[in-house]
Amino acid sequence: MSKLISGIQQIGVGVPNVYEAWKWYKENFGMDIRIFEDDTVAELMLPYTGGKPHKRHAALAMNMSGGGGFEIWQYTSRTPVAANFDIQLGDLGINIAKIKSPNAEKAYNEFKSRNLEILGDFYEDHFFVKDLYGNIFQVIQEADFFKKTGKLTGAVAGAIIGVTNIDNARKVYSDILGYDEVVYDKEEVFGDFANLQGGNNKFRRVLLKSSKKREGSFSQLLGESYIELVQVLDREPKKIFENRFWGDLGYIHLCYDISGMNSLKKDCEALGFPFTVDSSVKHNEDNSFDMGEAAGHFSYIEDPDGTLIEFVETHKVPILKKFGWYLNMKKREPRKPLPKWMLSALGLNKVKF
Repeated sequence: MSKLISGIQQIGVGVPNVYEAWKWYKENFGMDIRIFEDDTVAELMLPYTGGKPHKRHAALAMNMSGGGGFEIWQYTSRTPVAANFDIQLGDLGINIAKIKSPNAEKAYNEFKSRNLEILGDFYEDHFFVKDLYGNIFQVIQEADFFKKTGKLTGAVAGAIIGVTNIDNARKVYSDILGYDEVVYDKEEVFGDFANLQGGNNKFRRVLLKSSKKREGSFSQLLGESYIELVQVLDREPKKIFENRFWGDLGYIHLCYDISGMNSLKKDCEALGFPFTVDSSVKHNEDNSFDMGEAAGHFSYIEDPDGTLIEFVETHKVPILKKFGWYLNMKKREPRKPLPKWMLSALGLNKVKF
């Protein structure tokens, strides 16, 4: 089948303590649904882990309001490492995760009352806030939600990514990932960036979205998303993960839910972005890679500046684990969205802490 990219499944965030981080994300971003949790060895990421497998504890957390999840990721065989410099806006990699809210100004006021670290004021339709480790989130006003939950925010609706050349980067973000429509393309010193580290530099800033509605089994839950590319024009950017491992502290990858991995592989190779990791080298008899309570086929590519993009073709997902209800995705028409009642059943997998 031809490739199908259904939306952002999750953004990976490397943390020093999974449960401490998850509790914060649950309390402030409503990330209270456990899709899977796995405490094993990352065997296939050797190009990005110093050539050696490392043990880690990872969990995929979701918010039933809609949006992509967080893959909360902690090394357990080594101490995760922070960048040895102050990361500035426009440095190469994922700078900021976008979180959607049905009422961003209300979320801003509530977060202020909680004494969260907010960077600047509410600005038109968004604001910036740090988590307890210094990762920055942009909370944006958005109307696209899976269901009304009464939460202040939904989940991931995109990312702000630092690049050296926006036009070159669009070979990945537009031509492969499908963000083909330009919402704006501006070049200036931006007021809403003023309170971010390095935000007073001059930038070219391009916001992209897909001109076509996303399709696929989980598309209703994941929703629409945006990629914002930022190119700093008056300083030399650094690589955020220079001399560090994938899984170290910060945003480690952006992951997409897809179907048609073989077709996607051919398209990526044709455009000059071959898979750098491919789980098919260690698939089981069902032609899947076991991921704890889930199973599937995953792969990675790098954008022109080395930022990691993950693709996951889900083969098995736990809908209601305690009753043994697992969904076999191989038997479904990939373009057909899962019924809302089935996706809503994921909401029964709430964490209790």
